[in-house]
Amino acid sequence: MRLVVQRVTSSSVEVENNIVGQIDAGLMVLVGFGLNDTTMEVDYLARKLIKLRIFADENGRMNKSVKDIGGKLLLVPQFTLYGKVKKNRPSFHKALNPDDATKLFDYFVEKCSEEIEVETGEFGAYMKVDLLNDGPVTILLEKEFEDD
Repeated sequence: MRLVVQRVTSSSVEVENNIVGQIDAGLMVLVGFGLNDTTMEVDYLARKLIKLRIFADENGRMNKSVKDIGGKLLLVPQFTLYGKVKKNRPSFHKALNPDDATKLFDYFVEKCSEEIEVETGEFGAYMKVDLLNDGPVTILLEKEFEDD
């Protein structure tokens, strides 16, 4: 499972000219699942994401989480995070199939929603993502238990 986490002052997702998810201050997160991902990886990364301290404290240090600042999450499914480029065209054979990935994405949204307000993109849709990156701060979080 891979997450590309971006600290934002605002972000939105549009599908067919309709805004389907929108946040102000918080994290816009691209979410991808690999072939062997299970709810174990989801549980781990949901906890990690909520606790990730990448917002400034009163001294300007990255010491606060999205929950600490009263921010929100915008979770956007993104199978292309598992694209491999050996030549000029990416291959996505390491990405989880859409049916299982949809179930894991829904589970990830559910787990994160237990702690913080969550908006989402639309799985399988052509999306336009708009964001105002704050910093910019971009972090890659990844967990594959089989590699431990």
